Amino acid sequence: MMTVNEVSKLAGVSIRTLQYYDKIGLLNPVEYTESGYRMYDDTSLERLQQILLFKELQFSLKDIKDILDSSDFNRNRALEQQITLLTMKKEHLENLILFARGIQGIGVKTMDFSVFDTKTMDEYARQAKETYGNTKEYKEYEEKRKNYSDGDEKHMAKEMMELFQQLGQLRQLQPSDSEVQNKIKVLHEFINEHFYTCSMKIFAGLGKMYAGGGSITENIDAAGGEGTGKFVAEAIRFYCGEQ
Repeated sequence: MMTVNEVSKLAGVSIRTLQYYDKIGLLNPVEYTESGYRMYDDTSLERLQQILLFKELQFSLKDIKDILDSSDFNRNRALEQQITLLTMKKEHLENLILFARGIQGIGVKTMDFSVFDTKTMDEYARQAKETYGNTKEYKEYEEKRKNYSDGDEKHMAKEMMELFQQLGQLRQLQPSDSEVQNKIKVLHEFINEHFYTCSMKIFAGLGKMYAGGGSITENIDAAGGEGTGKFVAEAIRFYCGEQ
């Protein structure tokens, strides 16, 4: 057992912060001494590690509490996601360092702000939070991922964007056109094969997400041309019988 003062020194977190975490129910001590001092055990320290990792990734305290208190919280899965996000953050910082060194070394005057783009990392973080519903589709995807290397995942992402590119080339047709619908079927089968069993309900939901704005729509439009996300959404809606 450790006192609040010992935990503060060990973790580099102020006593006031630990008191606040107790107040909001984020990290409660195991017990209080007769003198009112907070006491923490190893389980408390493990939870504090998770809190600090999520904080480093700029999750709000409310989101962290919701995740850690979730009935289906899985520590190993959380660590995998944290490692992925931290790796993205590391690459982002490395790009910023190179960018700054370029300015320092050769006096770059070009106003290139793309290096500051964190949309991919932010989108992954958002999706990571939503996975704690622990659906059977997510479990299926997790099982498949165990067999995928980094190269496999990059290749799948490339193939998927190529499908959106091909769909973008069909934008002059009606979403209900047989050629468009055949390509939508290929997209549906691709998701079934590589990610999870994608029901018509889920596929229709994906279609709405493709046209819903943000980085997903932007990436699809970048691959297939402006309006591709919306076009694909309409084609999926027809495919799923929601016309």
